[in-house]
Amino acid sequence: MLISVPKKLADKAKELGLDIESIVIDLLLKELSLDPREEAEVHLELAEKYLDKAKKYVNEKDPIQASEKMYKAVEEALKALAITCKTPEYGKALREGRWWTQLLGKTARRLAKMFNEPRIESTWAIAYDLHVWGFHEAKYNIDEVKDDIVHIEWIVKYAKEKIKTLT
Repeated sequence: MLISVPKKLADKAKELGLDIESIVIDLLLKELSLDPREEAEVHLELAEKYLDKAKKYVNEKDPIQASEKMYKAVEEALKALAITCKTPEYGKALREGRWWTQLLGKTARRLAKMFNEPRIESTWAIAYDLHVWGFHEAKYNIDEVKDDIVHIEWIVKYAKEKIKTLT
């Protein structure tokens, strides 16, 4: 579905570091009151969608958009795992109405310990680095971004497989 947002709103949202698509999705999730399993499935689907877009941008040699889509794929994979595992961070995101960046970082740390899988935390660190330096600051070129796709692929696949075993 494609929605059109007035340029002034889109520009202001970007200045504030807000992602309009994420806000709309979060609002829909809140309004639709999906059960946790359905909500986790939505986040997994989004993770896969963002991963596909990231690969497309890598192929198009667009490091800025590739960086952001890689970050979004990791964000959605972490949310899906947090929902499935009912982490305290998921509870806080529910109470506060959104996932703050620090909640995602804490989620990555908790899940890494919970599953004894340090790559969860390191993949989050890579994704956050891409978000800041690849997307917001636009300091990375395509050669500096493209090799990170393997980490993003790993966490999306890991989340999907882990959630299957947990549900």
